[in-house]
Amino acid sequence: MSEFFDPYNADRPLMMKCSCGRDHTAAEHQAEQASAEQATRTLRERSETAEFEAYSNEFIEATLVKALFPQDDMRRRFLRAVGKGTAMAAISSLLPVASLQAMAQEKQGALEKTNLKIGFIPITCATPLIMAKPLGFYEKQGLNVDVIKTAGWALIRDKMINKEYDATHFLSPMPLAISMGVGSNPVPMNVATIQNTNGQAITLHVKHKDKRDPKQWKGFKFGVPFEYSMHNFLLRYYLAEAGINPDTDVQIRVVPPPEMVANLRAGNIDGYLGPDPFNQRAVYDEVGFLHILTKDLWEGHPCCAFGTSTEFITQNPNTFAALYRAVLTAAAMARQSKNRELIAKVISPQAYLNQPETVVAQVLTGRFADGLGKVQTVPDRADFDPMPWQSMAVWMLTQMQRWGYVKGEVNYKQIAEKVFLITDARKHMKDLGMEFKAGSGYTKHTIMGKEFDPAKAAAYAKSFAISKAA
Repeated sequence: MSEFFDPYNADRPLMMKCSCGRDHTAAEHQAEQASAEQATRTLRERSETAEFEAYSNEFIEATLVKALFPQDDMRRRFLRAVGKGTAMAAISSLLPVASLQAMAQEKQGALEKTNLKIGFIPITCATPLIMAKPLGFYEKQGLNVDVIKTAGWALIRDKMINKEYDATHFLSPMPLAISMGVGSNPVPMNVATIQNTNGQAITLHVKHKDKRDPKQWKGFKFGVPFEYSMHNFLLRYYLAEAGINPDTDVQIRVVPPPEMVANLRAGNIDGYLGPDPFNQRAVYDEVGFLHILTKDLWEGHPCCAFGTSTEFITQNPNTFAALYRAVLTAAAMARQSKNRELIAKVISPQAYLNQPETVVAQVLTGRFADGLGKVQTVPDRADFDPMPWQSMAVWMLTQMQRWGYVKGEVNYKQIAEKVFLITDARKHMKDLGMEFKAGSGYTKHTIMGKEFDPAKAAAYAKSFAISKAA
């Protein structure tokens, strides 16, 4: 236990706190750790059962068991009764399982690199990347992965450019910007999967409960986690639709997510469009309220992504494929609502989010206090659909163009298809038995009630009454 300044409780500058930085006793800390460990064990057990049903790392075994026991209930009863080892021994006596597995392994190829460093920002958007570590999904692919908590997005970018990280948790517009040399030297990057959809909100200070109309926000100061972020683009879009020029009528500044609540409490900002759990943390600390969830601006919008450099993929194709399988497996598990409370226990501790479990659980389960006196139930407040639609990349490029981050004409299709690897995602999802939408990498999206057609991106980018060029 130690004494130190608590940014979430500035009115109580000195207080006894656990050495992990959370406001609880050592006994409570140990209880939370034990709870997280039990949740990890439970999720591991669920993932091992699920391996036989859908997205198995041992796809050959899963297929054989499913063929022998096509009915779900029968298959589950058989596995529970005899166990995995006995089941596979029995099947092996009838079928050449080892030979089939060897053929599959040979097809996959040897891993070029097994010790990897993956960066992440401690937010719920990174849930698949984070949970893949304690649940052993990387390990099952033959990878020894160190997931490294990182202070901010500029540092993530720099460490990827300098090859200090092998892969990373990205804001989904970042690989586009880095590949184009916008805000940094150009280095080709790729989005393998979208890490999360929805899962963000506009949070305002409690003193602004009487200013729910954004037309009243002139002079406000807002925080976003990075310039090249869906947070920045969605906030600008929302403000502009209300007639507020985000470049002249308000101030938008970059604030690292872990510092957002402290800055809100201190009055340095009036609000932020930020990632969770920091929207919910502001409610928990009674310094902010949820003005609007971003899913209400764009249902199913992308936010963060899993990606790496084009060079890493070229030099380590088998390692990249193994990473793909691990992250997709985690995403499939995170999508199931039955797993959300356990996942909250697993990712809340100090090594990952370092947040109260109840805050993370409210975000992931979608049952939460809104700071306005109500308890809301929004099951898809956060989701983890991994599909990297290239049409989403095109929309991001139109907003980068709209607000002056890129100049002149933009070859939307060419850039989107180079950076967002939807063909690869579908291939690996198919190999893992996961459901996915076929077709091209493009689809139409509805943003604040208006349709975005990626085939008409240039006209769309020039259609706004409020923009940098206007």
